[in-house]
Amino acid sequence: MNKDIFELHININNDITAIAALEDYCSQNKIQLSKGQLKQAITKGALWLTQGQHTQRLRRIKRSLKKGNELHFYYNQAILSVKVDNATLISDENHYSVWYKPYGMLSQGSKWSDHCTIARFAQQYLIPERPVFIVHRLDRAATGLILIAHSKKAARALSSMFENRTADDNDLEKYYQIIVHGNHSIRPQPEIITADVDGKSAQSTFNCLTYDVKQEQSLLKVKIDSGRKHQIRIHAAGIGLPILGDRLHGKADENCVKNLQLCAVSLSFTCPLSGEKKHFELPSELKVKF
Repeated sequence: MNKDIFELHININNDITAIAALEDYCSQNKIQLSKGQLKQAITKGALWLTQGQHTQRLRRIKRSLKKGNELHFYYNQAILSVKVDNATLISDENHYSVWYKPYGMLSQGSKWSDHCTIARFAQQYLIPERPVFIVHRLDRAATGLILIAHSKKAARALSSMFENRTADDNDLEKYYQIIVHGNHSIRPQPEIITADVDGKSAQSTFNCLTYDVKQEQSLLKVKIDSGRKHQIRIHAAGIGLPILGDRLHGKADENCVKNLQLCAVSLSFTCPLSGEKKHFELPSELKVKF
């Protein structure tokens, strides 16, 4: 068994606490993890509990287990060692909140952990503590505004708002800022790009804010009218102006030490819960810049 990546599935045959069951199993199978290491992994979301047909993440190490329960422990040292910057609360709207997601932070976790996710961060640091539900997503490499719902009703309403919008829908508006290689100012302003993404229709509108002659880079404001995966990155690369730091769709640049220069900077919509017009703008210091 790889000592850095493995998973355990433990059938519970007697009354015992979660940490004791995990320690006993590791000891019997000569798995070299200390109690401290086990606790840290559990805190970061590596342990799951199955009761009947229901499986959920378990963090309470002293949780009493019963015969018939099953523990699932997913250990990946590389994932558990990852660290990211803290998210920033932009606005607490009670039924939902708006956050700045930093580079490297995920929207949701996996079976291996959830400690580097905006969902877990909001759950830990929002006061008062509330349930968290992901409404929409930002790529791990992207930064900027993201909504978190705090009730199932809010999650359904807000998710539907994002999922059902169309290119002609002016009510929901999402704007991004990106820095690209090359001079966009010589292209049509605004430039509407309608190239399909993964076989699905997609529309982005690019506007050049400024061009840095020395660096040969352009700062653009982008409005998207569809939400395809990597849409902005693909559209930028498609017109020959890849986003700075985009190692997937852009060009290999060994001298580029910057992270992906793509940031969700503003979000406007009519709240489906209150009917109020809402507008959230990222502070200038958190936006991408030359």
